Amino acid sequence: MRYLVTGGAGFIGGHLSEALVARGDEVVALDDLSTGRTRNIDALRGTDRFSFVEGSILDPDVVGSLARDADVIVHLAAAIGVKLIVEQPLRSMRTNITGTELVLEAAARHGRRTLIASTSEVYGRTLEVMHEQADRVLGPTTVARWSYSAAKAIDEHMAFAYAREQALPVVIVRFFNTVGPRQTGAYAGVLPRLVSQALLGEPLTIYGDGSQTRCFCDVEDVVRAVVTLLDSDDALGEAFNVGSTNEVSMTELAERILEISGSASRIAYRPYADVYGDNYEDIPRRVPDTSKLRNVTGWSPTHDLHAIIKRMIDHAHEIGPAQLLAPA
Repeated sequence: MRYLVTGGAGFIGGHLSEALVARGDEVVALDDLSTGRTRNIDALRGTDRFSFVEGSILDPDVVGSLARDADVIVHLAAAIGVKLIVEQPLRSMRTNITGTELVLEAAARHGRRTLIASTSEVYGRTLEVMHEQADRVLGPTTVARWSYSAAKAIDEHMAFAYAREQALPVVIVRFFNTVGPRQTGAYAGVLPRLVSQALLGEPLTIYGDGSQTRCFCDVEDVVRAVVTLLDSDDALGEAFNVGSTNEVSMTELAERILEISGSASRIAYRPYADVYGDNYEDIPRRVPDTSKLRNVTGWSPTHDLHAIIKRMIDHAHEIGPAQLLAPA
């Protein structure tokens, strides 16, 4: 099969492209390199089943041409990072809404099976375990943080509308805190940032009071879930949570990093306002229900939190701890 992967030079996109090529598929990666990095696809350079196109999902001619020549489209490209969303909401919304609309239009025009990447942010700030039919609980529109959730929800609405009205074979995945080698802390990736600080002997800086919880899932497990969903006819027309259910607070995460790395660094706390300004609200708890994914595909994660942290530390030693904070 020939796959078009938008955002193919991104963190998840690079790993997914490697997995598809490794099993014998052909991949064309489209990326404007705004947050993607060519080193994410270095291992694929020179492979006859992989090609890279530097371009934007906002260019309808590029998207249309690549969609026409693909069998399957995986739409990962998006504006990412809390700081970018808060500081440049217009740019972020244009990328996430208009870009997805152009991809869906091209996919429908050529009848291509399509996977749309969404996010746990669509659930908002609910404290309940998040299942696919849960109500969305959002803050006010005066807070820029919620524009990302709203934009990704519109993406999902468009995808479901194309499925209903134009019979587009589409599946939606909602990612929950995917982590692993080649992720950068430059775009609000908390795990690479804390690991970098620990290995450099700097204070591990936690935003807020550290009580907020997240569930971290290794990118290898996430890619395996995505590939399984791409291959499943039962997944078409549905949305799936993809992530771990192992809940950990940010303070507990920092403590685990210090323990595993052997770092003598201390933990420091910084108010959200100092990082993102006053126009920001955090999500206190983010825990997915992944039973739907498990029931349809049999998937479950294989990396626990200790293994995830250890993989990030090993990766940091390979490239240098400071490189975990390098931007695109």
